[in-house]
Amino acid sequence: MRPTIVPRGPAIMLRYLPFLLILALWIYAFIDCLNTPEEEVRHLPKVVWVIIVLLFGEVLIGPIAWLVAGKNRTAIAGAGAGAGGGSRSAAGPRQQWVAPDDNPEFLKSLREENKKDDEELLKDWEADLRRREEELRRKNEEGSGDAKE
Repeated sequence: MRPTIVPRGPAIMLRYLPFLLILALWIYAFIDCLNTPEEEVRHLPKVVWVIIVLLFGEVLIGPIAWLVAGKNRTAIAGAGAGAGGGSRSAAGPRQQWVAPDDNPEFLKSLREENKKDDEELLKDWEADLRRREEELRRKNEEGSGDAKE
């Protein structure tokens, strides 16, 4: 009788690779479907696409159908959109994401919030200073009143 060879190390990993790839595609398609705005979903309502991706994910029909036919795919910014960057969908111009530190509106709102916070803090400090000065003045008056007697 011949001994059975049990695969170890990378051979076991390769056995699970197809399953992991299918699972990764399934999860990606599901999350992509959930995060896609309703206006960008094609052919079927978004809820139906979510159900299709979930029910037919194991056989890859659902995720592949979603990636191919379910979502309006636009060209990558700069890949054909010209020097202006940004892509355009059939619905019109699409807003391009801007980092917060590059967004003038966000920076302006931060300045306004900081200014309000600073003003409130200054008012609190001034009120505390007045209160302390008043307490010190009272102590001095009491101390000088006791010294006269």
